[in-house]
Amino acid sequence: MKELVERIKNDGQVLGEGVLKVDSFVTHQVDAALMEKIGQRFAEVFSDRGITKVVTIEASGIAPAMYAAQALGVPMIFARKAKSLTMDEELLTSSVYSFTKQVTSQISISKKFLSNEDTVLIIDDFLANGQAAKGLVELCQQAGATVSGIGILIEKSFQDGRALLEEMGLTVVSLARIASLTNNKVEFLEEDA
Repeated sequence: MKELVERIKNDGQVLGEGVLKVDSFVTHQVDAALMEKIGQRFAEVFSDRGITKVVTIEASGIAPAMYAAQALGVPMIFARKAKSLTMDEELLTSSVYSFTKQVTSQISISKKFLSNEDTVLIIDDFLANGQAAKGLVELCQQAGATVSGIGILIEKSFQDGRALLEEMGLTVVSLARIASLTNNKVEFLEEDA
């Protein structure tokens, strides 16, 4: 997606080998207009899949997932990284390792929001090692839901996340595919969508 690639080129910062900072428009401050375009693009790509729910993980996946859900006319669910006092019902849970935070989190979704009648589109901001998306897939599988595809804003193609998800038989669509992050420069592959 040209708008996202251009924004990464203009405002993204390479912090070191394998680390891209996009906090001015994705991960801290959010460019709502760009997120709306991203959500619409994912809705176009997956419009023929019978999606009934869009699922993401807090926090940076929420904005694009919300716009994708709006464009598809379905609810959006986000997996929580911490259980709140109000989450007293039965939960679907999975463990997820974060590449950027270097921690493992227990993520959860209430069982009442996903069922075996759902067809899910997973949306996430980054794909690196694939652990966040894999954890979301596991939550959906626990509910008996079908994962129809995974939409990624920024894929670090030099890491093994895509291979992991494709080996699971999943369709992965990335809007910006990064070949390398070296010498303070971002090199792109062609994007999927």
